[in-house]
Amino acid sequence: MTEVFYRKYRPQKFSEFVGQEYVVKTLTNAISMGLISHAYLFSGPRGTGKTTLARIFAKAINCQNRKPGEAEPCGKCSSCIEISQGRSMDLIEIDAASHRGIDEVRELRDGIKFVPAKSKYKVYIIDEAHQITKEAANALLKTLEEPPPFAVFILATTEVHKMIPTILSRCQRFEFKKLTANEILKKLEFICQKEKIKIEREALKLIAQNADGSLRDAEGMLDQVATLFKDKEIKVEDIKDFLGLVEVELCAKFVDFLIQKDAKGAISFLNEIFEKGVDLDQFSNSLINYFRQILVSKIMGFENPFVSNLTKEEIEKLKIQAQKFSQENLKKILTIFLDAQNKMKFSPILQLPLELAIVEICQKI
Repeated sequence: MTEVFYRKYRPQKFSEFVGQEYVVKTLTNAISMGLISHAYLFSGPRGTGKTTLARIFAKAINCQNRKPGEAEPCGKCSSCIEISQGRSMDLIEIDAASHRGIDEVRELRDGIKFVPAKSKYKVYIIDEAHQITKEAANALLKTLEEPPPFAVFILATTEVHKMIPTILSRCQRFEFKKLTANEILKKLEFICQKEKIKIEREALKLIAQNADGSLRDAEGMLDQVATLFKDKEIKVEDIKDFLGLVEVELCAKFVDFLIQKDAKGAISFLNEIFEKGVDLDQFSNSLINYFRQILVSKIMGFENPFVSNLTKEEIEKLKIQAQKFSQENLKKILTIFLDAQNKMKFSPILQLPLELAIVEICQKI
């Protein structure tokens, strides 16, 4: 059975981990100095490596070949192999989304009394920890307050604000950030090289830019397109079709109609692209992002990370259009289109909210 990319290429060592340099550096320093805490909290967006890093940490502190002053797990001892293969008795992973009740936490609390089967530490990874019920959280708190010396807890959550403060105060906290498109791109290039996938670099960049900072999502997309376009070189156009992306050129043309206050032309253009099969939800997303790029560029200049996905020609067009808008007008336009996008969800005629937005902008702004 073929493994999906995000599992096949999941990092097994700190050196293989992508991004989160501050978190990795702090944890490896603590391991090399022998300063192991009893509770950690990894918080941040999905797909940024929280549970992966928790497993690497568990592997490192239980590695039988790791020498004093080092942090990397060897990956070869029986403990490392068992953790990698998901069969270690001393690494207990709990999904709080499906095991969130008081009974599960009591079971955990009873089991923690027993020493590890063969490792130095018994490590508990609790994923989506914010979903634990209030009663279960209070029971867990008792365990965190007085844990046995061989127990280590790693709580992972995408919604840290839902965690009870008393649990937060018992943990060393680490905030995971969304990965940059460049960090994701490097990993995708590595996978393509290993899997011998023929794909244009610009197409890979498009996947990285549309993963919303999640390496797991990017690897999932690459997996899908590699299967879909098997035995052919994958081009930018293929990825645009796959992702349903709206061309920047369409947004630029549409904005030109608004600049000229040509409501008739803008509405005709909107319906024309709709009839050609352009997804209007995606178009409104792209349009809002395009106006955001204009606004941000007026504030920060045109060499900013928000326009890194545009070509030189597209940036030149953006500069020309930006001269036609004040910051105040751009704020109003963005508000009008955001409102239209929300109304599209309930409109009996999908394009009607956008058409009303066009009329309002051409008449009032």
